[in-house]
Amino acid sequence: MKTTTILIGFLIFGLAKVSWAQDSLRLDLRQAEQRLIKENYQLIAQNYQTEQAKADIITARLFDNPELSYENLFYNRETKKFFETSMATGQYAASLSQLFKLAGKRNKNIQLATAGAKISEYEYFDLMRTLRYELRSTFYKAYYSGQSVLVYQQQINALKKLLSASEQQLQMGNIAVKDVLRIKSLLYNLQTEYSTLLNDIEDLDSKIKLMTNIKADIPLKLELSTTKQTFDLKDHPYISLLDSAKNNRADLQLSKATIRYTERNLNLQKAMAVPDVELSLSYDLKGNYPEKYTGFGIKIPIPLFNRNQGEIKKARVAIAAGQNNLNLQEASLENEVYNSYKSAARIEELYQSMDHQFNADFQKLITEVTKNFSSRNISLIEFLDFYDSYKENTLQMNTLSYERMNAKEEINYVTGSSIFK
Repeated sequence: MKTTTILIGFLIFGLAKVSWAQDSLRLDLRQAEQRLIKENYQLIAQNYQTEQAKADIITARLFDNPELSYENLFYNRETKKFFETSMATGQYAASLSQLFKLAGKRNKNIQLATAGAKISEYEYFDLMRTLRYELRSTFYKAYYSGQSVLVYQQQINALKKLLSASEQQLQMGNIAVKDVLRIKSLLYNLQTEYSTLLNDIEDLDSKIKLMTNIKADIPLKLELSTTKQTFDLKDHPYISLLDSAKNNRADLQLSKATIRYTERNLNLQKAMAVPDVELSLSYDLKGNYPEKYTGFGIKIPIPLFNRNQGEIKKARVAIAAGQNNLNLQEASLENEVYNSYKSAARIEELYQSMDHQFNADFQKLITEVTKNFSSRNISLIEFLDFYDSYKENTLQMNTLSYERMNAKEEINYVTGSSIFK
């Protein structure tokens, strides 16, 4: 008895594990964004690059190491001995040198490395802006595609019942073969569209899983607040959105940071034209005059031919190119903000003009329509037209709902802010 109880317990546990494995992961936008920030491989990789750029600042702050050199007599042919260091029969010499960089090269290197780290940070934030938009846009598309799935499921189930009833009526001679074939044709078309839609949703879910680092075999159940949201663009005029974009767009700040980087590089290249000085102390036992020679040395290159002219010119050209790129980006930004603003306003106006109670009584209506068709009160053409019209209108409403939410996200994207949440 005890053994049987244990086996049943293991069986229940095993079934529970199977059930858990098949459970869908409930995911809303807030959770998806949290996973994006913490788990996304692209953001993690970019963060590593930022840390590497910050390490360059540490390197730039370091001073050059002093250099120590030593030379010893290897073999004395007279005494037949190696490495002698005595005053009588040996010889050795040593020197210690230190390079001193002039014209503020060290500080300018630090400034250049700091500017490089800033560029890497803006690249991280711009990547996050792009991924956040992609995630939210994909999330909305997958969610509203899921709502369209429900329409197909309702119609397919209803048509299957109708087809079964129609085939019985066909056997009784109460309905024509062509009518049954029309119903079958509609059912097969719906099933084909349904399968295609499921494939599209699987692709969207895969993209979400990849961006949020969720295992591929875990099914998703996307959740979205059904609270009716009104995006009143009157509170956010175009000029306000444009100012927000200029202040918050990471890619625009990246272009400005790149210009600052090239300016720092120009300062460094100009400083590189100034020669550095190397000072040294040396000691020689007997190889110089007088014996036990101590000396002080200085070494400085003469900037006669190479004054770093090429690198200075490249730095100046880079500044001009960076400024041109910034001007282009500002012009593109203005067009992006304006187009997104006008598109969002147009979609919102269309959305508000739609009848949002269209689908409220569908279940009751489809039941009545099916009864009327079965009673031959309406023709098959009228019945199929109703099905097709309902499907098309519902799909259009879901598409419009997605486009509305995506237009909101696009404004957030082009302004680099969270104006609409």
